[in-house]
Amino acid sequence: MTTTIGVLALQGDVAEHLHILEGLGVTAAPVRHAHELDGLDGLIIPGGESTTIGKLLTLFELMAPLKSRIVDGMGVFGTCAGAILLASQATHHDGRPADQPLLGAMDITVRRNAFGRQVDSFEADLDVRGVDGGPLRAVFIRAPAIERAGEGVEVLARVGDEAAGDSIVVCRQGRLLASAFHPELAGDPRLHQLFLEMLRVT
Repeated sequence: MTTTIGVLALQGDVAEHLHILEGLGVTAAPVRHAHELDGLDGLIIPGGESTTIGKLLTLFELMAPLKSRIVDGMGVFGTCAGAILLASQATHHDGRPADQPLLGAMDITVRRNAFGRQVDSFEADLDVRGVDGGPLRAVFIRAPAIERAGEGVEVLARVGDEAAGDSIVVCRQGRLLASAFHPELAGDPRLHQLFLEMLRVT
């Protein structure tokens, strides 16, 4: 049976995610409208600007249908801005609550721009629990940090940084996966592969 994964195509690195998914042998499809959620086994929410993506989800009448699909068990992988949108709470880099649309699907609090602005972008080699084959190259661009993970959330990777401290950067909750960085930019498919394995075993 063919696995079909959608990539939310409102903003961000849509083509890069589609390319990785196709390389893993699954059917990949861009998603811009609610009816395109039908029949998906999972969805990737790419990086971009989380406030803008949240507003576009509302504008394109995708927010409510997507929340419903998540409640019904559809897996979602949120990267960078996507991780913020999956969170139950989001804050600005200075700790103030962020007033933006959220899916509220994961019991996590995410701090926006935790590692600094565009000029503070960096790369790091991460050991990610559940990912074999050595460290994973992670690209952090205006990246958030996961400040709090609830009891039902499994922490898969952390990174130490002068600005953000020892921060959670990959975690999962059931069929939901969040990463603070851009796995699609390093060309390493292993985090996407982990997401596909999560869909098959949960």
